[in-house]
Amino acid sequence: MDNSIYFETNRTDTLQQKFGILGKSTGVQSMLETIEQVAPTDISVLIAGESGSGKELVASALHKHSRRSHKPFVIVNCGAIPAGIIESELFGHKKGAFTGAQSDRKGYFQSADGGTIFLDEIGETPLETQVKLLRVLEQGEFLPVGSSTSMKVDVRIVAASNRNLEKEVEAGSFRKDLFYRLKAITITVPSLRDRREDIAALANKFANDCAVRNQILFKGFSEGAFQVMRQHSWPGNIRELKNFIESMVILEKGGVIKTDVIYRYLNAESTPTEMNPLLPVKLDRNVDQAERELILQQLFMLRREIAEMKELIAQGVVPRPQEGSSSEEYHPALEVLPDDHNQEIDSESSPAILNPTLLGALTAAQVEKELITRSLERFNFNKRKTAQALEMAERTLYRKIKEYDIVKES
Repeated sequence: MDNSIYFETNRTDTLQQKFGILGKSTGVQSMLETIEQVAPTDISVLIAGESGSGKELVASALHKHSRRSHKPFVIVNCGAIPAGIIESELFGHKKGAFTGAQSDRKGYFQSADGGTIFLDEIGETPLETQVKLLRVLEQGEFLPVGSSTSMKVDVRIVAASNRNLEKEVEAGSFRKDLFYRLKAITITVPSLRDRREDIAALANKFANDCAVRNQILFKGFSEGAFQVMRQHSWPGNIRELKNFIESMVILEKGGVIKTDVIYRYLNAESTPTEMNPLLPVKLDRNVDQAERELILQQLFMLRREIAEMKELIAQGVVPRPQEGSSSEEYHPALEVLPDDHNQEIDSESSPAILNPTLLGALTAAQVEKELITRSLERFNFNKRKTAQALEMAERTLYRKIKEYDIVKES
């Protein structure tokens, strides 16, 4: 075994345990190493990343491993505070400073004195507030609302934004001097779609934690279930994955979570995209061939079809293409299927398109016709919805309906 690989793996495991951040992807490893270097210092940090990607977890790790760990860690969601009261919330106010100010009030900065303040979604703060934040960063002091006396504070500032602050600076909605003061150290949290290899580990952790917390029996995921989860885009990132997993564990308690369960809970949102590494390698092809490939990829959405074709491939019924074979008789998408061997097959309810005796002889055109027909039936022949589901232009769908002579049964 290569010792360098062993030590690198061991170091990654150590950093994960140390900071409580799971993941072995390149982006996560780089992020963990930066946290290790920066955490012990007092320098301000800007955390960039999409909503739900785990920015707060990074901020917490920075605080816990700093010399301020025994002092307060104050979290402020700047985007959730109305513009009219944000300065009072951040810096406090004096009695009588405004209507309703019946007593002096400490702000978040004073509460965080000696510790760390995490300003989440800092890009949402008004420009006039940004001036005061800059003063805290540079001089360590602020002026409470209604006071004429500045207050000193010893606070480490960690800020985060899901916006591109550089573009906000160009647009004039974020101060350039504050941006450059914050960005001296920038930690980028990768989106979940950029760290798909971490999904299995994250899913297992969320599921096991949920099962223990709710005293629910959890038997694990099938490999096919992991493959489907890796195909999903997860626009809500880790937050979305966590909520998704916890819902399944609670509602499907006691059983192994397989491909069909994942598809059901994703509600057909797990359609493979061009980003999916499991899809066939793109080759030079004309428009019709490209359309056919997109349509064939929709077979992944059909749970029974996936299970049965996987079984057929295992039995050798669907052969690999021989040299010189026609692309009309075979498509590589039929081979890229989830690894789930234990799903039950209902041959009577499965469509003829997947009948074991017919599958090997079907052309791509026949598969395409069947899929269009079934999609039209699914949406009650609503052509717009059907075209959207198949990622096809409506004009193309109309042409295909005419070409295949597809009619709605009365």
